[in-house]
Amino acid sequence: MRTLVLVLSLALLAACGRSPDTATDEAAVSEPPVPTVRFATYNVSLYSTEPGGLIARLEAGDEGARKIAAVIQRQRPDVLLLNEFDYDADHRAAGLFQRDYLEVGQHGEQPIRYAYRYLAPVNTGVPSGLDLDRDGRSDGPADAWGFGHQPGQYGMLVLSRHPIDAAAVRSFQHFRWKDLPDALEPQVPETGAPWYPPQVWEQLRLSSKSHWDVPVDTPLGRVHFLVSHPTPPVFDGPEDRNGRRNHDEIRLWAEYVSDQPLEWLYDDAGRRGGLDRDALFVIAGDLNADPVDGDSVPGAIQQLLDHPRVQRYPAPRSEGAVIAAETTGEANLAHRGDHAHDTGNFGPRVGNLRIDYVLPSVGLQVRDSGVFWPRPDEPGHDWTLASDHHMVWVDVVLEQAR
Repeated sequence: MRTLVLVLSLALLAACGRSPDTATDEAAVSEPPVPTVRFATYNVSLYSTEPGGLIARLEAGDEGARKIAAVIQRQRPDVLLLNEFDYDADHRAAGLFQRDYLEVGQHGEQPIRYAYRYLAPVNTGVPSGLDLDRDGRSDGPADAWGFGHQPGQYGMLVLSRHPIDAAAVRSFQHFRWKDLPDALEPQVPETGAPWYPPQVWEQLRLSSKSHWDVPVDTPLGRVHFLVSHPTPPVFDGPEDRNGRRNHDEIRLWAEYVSDQPLEWLYDDAGRRGGLDRDALFVIAGDLNADPVDGDSVPGAIQQLLDHPRVQRYPAPRSEGAVIAAETTGEANLAHRGDHAHDTGNFGPRVGNLRIDYVLPSVGLQVRDSGVFWPRPDEPGHDWTLASDHHMVWVDVVLEQAR
């Protein structure tokens, strides 16, 4: 009996003498894991110049779509924006892509299912009835509200594992460029006169596709997925109409999250104002603006990168982008940006650029990020040839202070 008491006493003393580190480690083991949500953007180049063209491709079995699906299955984002995915009113293309490509294992990857999706009409290919490019005609692809050969071309598709509040989505498809205060209205360089005639400028829409605020109810709480695809700042003339529009399309989000009243800002349902100051958000998309290289208006993307409500974190990177920059032509030699951050490869004349972004708000902490751009000797490299863009992904958790 005395021996048993002695043993118990020694055990109690040992327990009382546990180091603080040991106690902390054991407590940490019992704590539940911190919820993490992966947001991503991917310009997938799944479009056609013909109405129903993408549907026909997907029904026939499309190798490019299989490769795109394999990338998604490998990276497995929870909330995903697809740029350049053609819109159709019956959502047939979206349904086919999910059922026959994402929900079927591709190239050895595991299937992935998204229970929620959001898609809606866009401006691309929708006839304006106006001569927007001043070529004397009003029926060309450049005369649509957003450049396109058929309505819905280059559309957007949001896929999510977490519920989307579709009734609360805000769309800014019809917002007019002239209604943006201090808009960068294109001018004739020689005279300074407006490049667009008054009857055109009064009607011209700002968004070349659309701007959507898609509320997603994640394990972190409600996160507003702010998605868009501004026009490329090229394919114009010295008036730089596309570069200026790109700048102001990016600026729309900067204003939207600015904590200002914004009585001038109206959505397609007539609701005015921007995002609540306490709301969490993630801005995502092919924004067609590199911080230091390319043809965008200087400072265009800095409107978001330097925004006080946007979280600062090291730019996503990949090794594959660096190798690609060394082998795709002399244009990259003149670039000033770090090629590890590039997200798209555009041939020897343009080079590689960082133009795809996932930008979480303050209140969300970045745990990890990257660009899916494998080295040539790594698995999945050939999948990336299906598009000239690469998926950008970011893993976020709630900041401890919230």
